[in-house]
Amino acid sequence: MFTGIVQTQATVVSAVLREGIMKLVLSVDSHHLEKLTHGASIAINGCCLTVTDFEVRGADVVGQVSFDVIDETLKLTNLSALQQGDRVNFERSVTFGTELGGHIVSGHIHCQATILAFIRDADNCRIKLAIPEQWKKYILYKGFISVNGASLTVGKLEEDGFWLHLIPETLALTNIGLAHVGDVFNIEVDQQTYTTVNTVEHYLRKNRGNFSL
Repeated sequence: MFTGIVQTQATVVSAVLREGIMKLVLSVDSHHLEKLTHGASIAINGCCLTVTDFEVRGADVVGQVSFDVIDETLKLTNLSALQQGDRVNFERSVTFGTELGGHIVSGHIHCQATILAFIRDADNCRIKLAIPEQWKKYILYKGFISVNGASLTVGKLEEDGFWLHLIPETLALTNIGLAHVGDVFNIEVDQQTYTTVNTVEHYLRKNRGNFSL
C-alpha cells in the first residue's frame, strides 16, 4: 500500500526485456534504500513492484535496486517503454506511523492516460489527460487519482478528458513535468470511487423495475 506521495525520482540504469520479463535496474540515493529487504514493495511510476536485488553503497552515494517486470505489467503500464537514463517516480510502501499526505494507493494500475495538452508558466502547470472510455465514470471533479504514482486532485471535466493542476513542488519531486503532449501516464483510479460506482451500478441492475422515485 502507498500514499501517492512520491519520495524521489530514480534513474533507469538498464531495462532489458527477455522472454516476456523485463529486468529493471534503477539507481537512487542510498538513503531511500535504508532498511530495504528482498521482496519489499516499491511503487515505480505508481506500479507496485517487488524488489529482487539491491545494493546500498553508503549514505551519501547512489545505490541500485532491481525488479522483474512481468508481461501483464508491461501490457498495462508505461514501464514497457523505459530506456536507460529515463526518470521514474519512486515511493516506498507505507509503514505504520507514516503520515498519509495523499490518498490510499494500491499500486495496481488500471489504465494509461494520454496527454492532450500541457500548459506551463512560471508558477502553475495544467495538464489535460484522456483515458479509455470504460474508466471515465471513475473520474470525478475534485476526486482523487494516482498519476504515475502521484496523488492528485481531478480538475475540470470535459467530454474528451480531464484537467490536472500541479504546483511547483509536485513538478520538482515527480517526473510529470518531464512529459510532453502524446506521452502516457499510468493511472490508478481512487479505490473508494471505484467501489462506490460499481456497487451502485450492480444495485441498479439487480433492482431494475423494483423501485420508484
